[in-house]
Amino acid sequence: MKNPNDSFLRGRIRSFKFAFKGLWLLVTTEDSIKVQIFITFIATIMGFYFKISNIEWMFQILIIGFVLVAEALNTSVEKMADFIHPDYHKKIGFIKDIAAGAPTFAAITSLIIAGFIYVPKIALFLEK
Repeated sequence: MKNPNDSFLRGRIRSFKFAFKGLWLLVTTEDSIKVQIFITFIATIMGFYFKISNIEWMFQILIIGFVLVAEALNTSVEKMADFIHPDYHKKIGFIKDIAAGAPTFAAITSLIIAGFIYVPKIALFLEK
């Protein structure tokens, strides 16, 4: 909540504090985020191993962020839906299923981009 006595700078610092708290909560409590961070680690190692170009790094970093943002937004929708209606409800289930579609789209997109980046490199590696 905004404190009316905060200066502009103090308000921004508080905002960063809340943002990093949210990031920490995601990383320490959500299994889906933990899996995505593990995949990020593997993709980063592969990027260094295969010496991907700067453009390929930009696409890889962008899609990693895209997937993590989608996972975070899905988690927030699910937590809010569970808070509003803790028991099973058909409409809440529908909303949660739709929210789960966002990281699914992001993951499929990331696999396509990873294919463009790594399939040719892996093919060359296997030919050697």
